[in-house]
Amino acid sequence: MAGDEREQAVQAAIDGELRLLDPEVRAVPARVLELLDPEFIEFGASGRRWDVESVLAVTSGGSVSAESPVKVSEMSGVVLAPGVVHLTYFADNQGRRAWRSSLWRLTETGWRMYFHQGTLTS
Repeated sequence: MAGDEREQAVQAAIDGELRLLDPEVRAVPARVLELLDPEFIEFGASGRRWDVESVLAVTSGGSVSAESPVKVSEMSGVVLAPGVVHLTYFADNQGRRAWRSSLWRLTETGWRMYFHQGTLTS
């Protein structure tokens, strides 16, 4: 995989991650579904295990406010294999601070989040 291809893959995953954090995207289940892999699993900062259905229930309920969007910093990514990108970043959601890690994979319909984990920090 050439350098340009790696950069494009990482940027596609970053773009997807930021869209999933966007309150306007989160409010529309069809838009969230476009970004989550059908086999998506998350181990949340709360310790809860999430799947596509449980995430949709929360995101459509306004889990991120347009007035107080999630603040993201230190986002970086690496291509683990062709079609697989690992992202890490720091997120502050109204004072709830966590390190976040996501795996994105390229599918026939585009880049989709396959796995996500959050770990609370002080």
